[in-house]
Amino acid sequence: MTYLAKPKLHHPSLTKNKVGYTRRDYEGKVSTLCAGCGHDSISGAIVQACWQLDIEPHRVAKLSGIGCSSKTPDYFLGASHGFNTVHGRMPSVLTGAYLANRELLYLGVSGDGDSASIGLGQFAHAMRRGVRMVYIVENNGVYGLTKGQFSATADKGSVAKKGATNNDAAIDLAALALQLGATFVARSFSGDKTQLVPLIEGAIRHGGAAFIDVISPCVAFNNHAGSTRSYDHVRAHNEALNRIDFIDLAAEQVVEHSPDVIDVPQADGSTLRLRKVAPDYDPTDRLGAMNAMQLRAAAGEIATGLLYVDPAAKDWHAAQRTTAAALNTLDEAALCPGSAALAKINAGLR
Repeated sequence: MTYLAKPKLHHPSLTKNKVGYTRRDYEGKVSTLCAGCGHDSISGAIVQACWQLDIEPHRVAKLSGIGCSSKTPDYFLGASHGFNTVHGRMPSVLTGAYLANRELLYLGVSGDGDSASIGLGQFAHAMRRGVRMVYIVENNGVYGLTKGQFSATADKGSVAKKGATNNDAAIDLAALALQLGATFVARSFSGDKTQLVPLIEGAIRHGGAAFIDVISPCVAFNNHAGSTRSYDHVRAHNEALNRIDFIDLAAEQVVEHSPDVIDVPQADGSTLRLRKVAPDYDPTDRLGAMNAMQLRAAAGEIATGLLYVDPAAKDWHAAQRTTAAALNTLDEAALCPGSAALAKINAGLR
């Protein structure tokens, strides 16, 4: 329970990263989610990724909306900045925070109801604008807080726990992110930490809008026979397109060259290494990624891995040519240059 505080004293033998933190320092409060909930595994993957990347917790701003998934930021990075917005509005609040202060790492956590229903418009504009963020959707296909109704991402023909069949077409948020212009699109499974952790690491290092759709079965309402979001179904139909290993270029690396390995440079100087499972799959081809996802879906498979990445992604501040200084550090003289400057601007618009 969240009122039960975790012990602040850590065992002296716990391994510390380069900035002096143990993995425990990246944890949050005790989770109140159902035992076995996939969302807790995602929280654990975020903790592991931030610890491995030597990120100082206070350099992170985590934002969420409403739903089981949006509760999870309370369970990781307890020493970071946090803001829980209203239903579906996380992307616009994050955009405003990012506009004011580009020096923080922005992590947006949402759910399939929060992003694919009431927040669909918010999701769309955050992706097309290229806001530098890590946008994680914890996708279980149901509304867990309101007793298991189908969400907008539930597959057509899937069966609810109480026997109802979903007759509506599903919204594929990963495919939509690709169409809207996201420059890093991935899909993973909460039960596959080996794949998920490096995907989160890559998204954190990416220079643009990074979106990860994580299938996260709801053990209370969507983990039964007939569900296409159950643990058994996802494990049986998961088709990984590639394996991603994050490489820190600060250390010397010995690379074995192979046609099955692709190195993708990132904006911060790091490199994403893709070990392709499908020999003809190119994750830098947006159109090819869209086609591959549709082909997998038509075959009843779930395409996972790094679906698309743009090595030349630009930061939104660079695209908008904003000032290099964080807006929250500017004084009145910089923000209000006076009537002469305003007159010059108006003259240039005539």
